[in-house]
Amino acid sequence: MRVYLIFFLLIIFFLSSACEGKIPTKESRPSPSSQISLKQKSTPQRSSSISVSAVGDVLIHDRVYNDAKTESGYNFMPMLKQVKPFLEDTTITMANQETMIGGKELGLSGYPTFNSPKEIGNNLKELGVDVVTLANNHSLDQGANGIRKALSHWNKLGMMYTGVYKNKEDSEHIRVYDTKKGINVAFLSYTYGTNGIPVPKDKPYLVNLIDKGKMKQDILKAKKISDAVILSLHFGKQYEPLPSQRQKDLVQFAADQGVHAVIGHHPHVLQPIEWVEGKQGNKMLAVYSLGNFFSGQDSFPKRVGGIIKFNLIKENGNVEVENPRFVLTYVTSSGPHNYEVIPMHKLTSHQLSNHKQVIREKKQHLSQWMPDLTFIE
Repeated sequence: MRVYLIFFLLIIFFLSSACEGKIPTKESRPSPSSQISLKQKSTPQRSSSISVSAVGDVLIHDRVYNDAKTESGYNFMPMLKQVKPFLEDTTITMANQETMIGGKELGLSGYPTFNSPKEIGNNLKELGVDVVTLANNHSLDQGANGIRKALSHWNKLGMMYTGVYKNKEDSEHIRVYDTKKGINVAFLSYTYGTNGIPVPKDKPYLVNLIDKGKMKQDILKAKKISDAVILSLHFGKQYEPLPSQRQKDLVQFAADQGVHAVIGHHPHVLQPIEWVEGKQGNKMLAVYSLGNFFSGQDSFPKRVGGIIKFNLIKENGNVEVENPRFVLTYVTSSGPHNYEVIPMHKLTSHQLSNHKQVIREKKQHLSQWMPDLTFIE
């Protein structure tokens, strides 16, 4: 009887302990969904954006700088003031300065061997230009001394230049424009040649010539130290409204290297714009020729130029070109006087009687390979 009583009491003890949770158990682990990780979750980076504007050839003929002469020097701003609002409204503005600004101490000259007043550099700066591309067929018109004089003035202005250089060290320095938006842009510039004037053998650094091997190396260096690469190419056949096969091949090469935009010069007339896909599936903006922005060439097609604008969008470390848009421009004059660059949509019938028809035709020409190209008016 005593044995049964002891056994009964033991059963009651264990049951009460179980109810009070006093029986030792294995430590419970949270389910996978409730586990806490000390590693922070990666948050998507916010996208950032900058805008870029580019203009075509700035080709200062003698009749243009004579028209800009003042008592104290030269002033081109009255000829350029109407396009200023379209150049100072972007993060970066670039121009193709086709003539060396060696200044009057070298003797000013026009075609065929140009040397321009230094004041055009000052006026481009005032206009809102941040970067000048200088590799073109007129780079050596005044030899190494002309380049040295020009670069000295660009440096005084604090203007970023690319394509011609004062020495080997200067040529090896990739130009990168840093912006406050965290998108830093590299600028490269090359030309097909220098009008038969040979680059001195002891100074091969003076002018960047189009050479795929060198371009590939420079683009690779630029990509390592920047977020985007813009390539200026002085190429193509003069006065041809469509790009040559050589132009198309070089543009495809640039896209395959991961360049973001090619800005073309030299034909002196507008050529169509298009998207080109690189071998990595990247999309590159191809502007084959922007025509003349400011020159003394007087035939009608050479008076028409423009401003290409686009955005560079950075998201999660990747940069893409978006929203290309265009401003058509026209150089008016009264014979060899009163040169002025005017947005085409602001022209009057007195300045160009059929300007509305011309605008329609140029829009169609530029956008034939890019139907979504928009025009600013």
